[in-house]
Amino acid sequence: MKKYIAVGIASILIGLGAGWLLFGSHNSTSSSGNSGGRKILYYRSPMNPTVTSKVPMKDQMGMDYVPVYADDGGSGGERKIAYYRSPMNPQETSPVPKKDNMGMDYVPVYTNQVGSNQIHIDPATQQNIGVTTETAEKRKLSRNIRTTANITYDETKLYTVSTKIMGYIEKLYVDYTGQYVRKGQPLLSIYSPDLVSTQEEYLQALKYEKEISGKGSAISKQGAEQLVQSAKRRLLYWDISEKEIKALEQRETPEKTMTIYSPANGIVTDKMVINGQNIMPGMALYKIADLSTVWGLAQIYQYELPWIRLGDKVDLQLSYIPGKTFQGRITYIYPYLDTDAKTVQVRIEIHNSSNYEFKPGMFADADIKSPVTLETVAVPNQAIIHTGTRDIAIIALGNGYFEPRTVVLGVRGNDGYVQVLKGINPGDEVVTSSQFLIDSESNLNAALNTMTLQDTSANTNPPVQNNSGEKPSSNKDDMKGMPVPSGNMGENKKAPKDKIANHSSPVEYKGIIDVKSIDDNKDGKVYQCPMDFNVLSDKPGVDPKCGMNLQEVTVKQAEKNLTEHGFKVK
Repeated sequence: MKKYIAVGIASILIGLGAGWLLFGSHNSTSSSGNSGGRKILYYRSPMNPTVTSKVPMKDQMGMDYVPVYADDGGSGGERKIAYYRSPMNPQETSPVPKKDNMGMDYVPVYTNQVGSNQIHIDPATQQNIGVTTETAEKRKLSRNIRTTANITYDETKLYTVSTKIMGYIEKLYVDYTGQYVRKGQPLLSIYSPDLVSTQEEYLQALKYEKEISGKGSAISKQGAEQLVQSAKRRLLYWDISEKEIKALEQRETPEKTMTIYSPANGIVTDKMVINGQNIMPGMALYKIADLSTVWGLAQIYQYELPWIRLGDKVDLQLSYIPGKTFQGRITYIYPYLDTDAKTVQVRIEIHNSSNYEFKPGMFADADIKSPVTLETVAVPNQAIIHTGTRDIAIIALGNGYFEPRTVVLGVRGNDGYVQVLKGINPGDEVVTSSQFLIDSESNLNAALNTMTLQDTSANTNPPVQNNSGEKPSSNKDDMKGMPVPSGNMGENKKAPKDKIANHSSPVEYKGIIDVKSIDDNKDGKVYQCPMDFNVLSDKPGVDPKCGMNLQEVTVKQAEKNLTEHGFKVK
């Protein structure tokens, strides 16, 4: 009996042990998988993603390094594509694969290859801050310019009435300012002793010419004819018409007064004489303006000049005649700038109504309908950030990545769009709201990245953890044959006193380059710029000189590329 009891107890103990081995180890494995479910590839600096470590650590500001998981992309797992860019122009991007105009496929840009000025914003944050975008495309831009026109006289239709003889006002036929006169209408009569004596001389010359015409010699006849012509010429020079001279010949007696007639239809704007006044040669007697045509002088800003052309039609409205529109056209653009108003003056020719509704001195609202139309790449005005020294637009690269880009602007259209001459291509997604927040975030990240790069490259006193987890050596013998980086990333131009701890950031190397020393993880591969072959790194990155992404090559291939392009390698 005791034997069976012992066997039963032994069986129970064996069953419990087997069950614990089976279920306990499974639960342990499960809990381990849940807690560490994602495989950690390495750790990166929270302020500078290019500074990495294989073990957890803190940066100089006391912030913990951020783990990078295999499913997020990295050197040990499948890399995640951020967006695609044109193989010929890195500024042309797309969130999806596509081909350029030459049929070449866009190149993928991975999350660990984005530039330092590019930032990533998750969709939830974009929605919270109200990010909206619009596709840049070619559109037709036009513009109507609204301004104010000052109505003034047509300078080509202003007349001054004066006389060439001395005399006295005998009678005024037009005796007040503002009176309407017609061409040929009498204005005033003048008594001039000189005019009377000249008329008598002319009559005497005619009489003498008749007396010697039948019996005088040829020389006498010629002299008499010259006297007649001389007297007649003086009358003509004094504005005595041929008609009046003929009447004098028929009358055979001189007129006491001379009548001055209006030279044109118009309004008397100035009357400078009164009855009985003594006048002198050249003295202005009346000023007459023909108001059938008037000018409107409008002020145009400099940025509006590209839309103005001679002959453009202008709609005008007068405040005291609401609802009525008059027509005019641009006849002249003045070739100088008003230094006070910073505007250019434009002349608008206006045909006045029979009631002279356009009166000099008035102001009229002018709407210039420019026929100029530009088909060009344009974006909304609110998409541009004006810093005072440059204009910036935020480009949505796709998948939550954004990049600030300097643009060159052209003319502004009617519908709130502005022409982009350089910096934006058709198809680019431009941020139209909250771009100030994105730009400030980008500037902050760039500044912090620069600070971190300078700290990691220039400060050799604190120990820096590399990807292998080893501490940098301070032995001077280890410095022999080490490459000396150039002064591109804030490093000292002199040779560093300590061995460079890691090579995770792209650096331009000079002198004799030891490519093998750049391969920190000893996998036989480095990253090299396809244009500047002396820009190398052990991690993916962007060339700080040309902006191109570094390409992964073997150490031997990198040494070959350097040698072929004139660089010395160890």
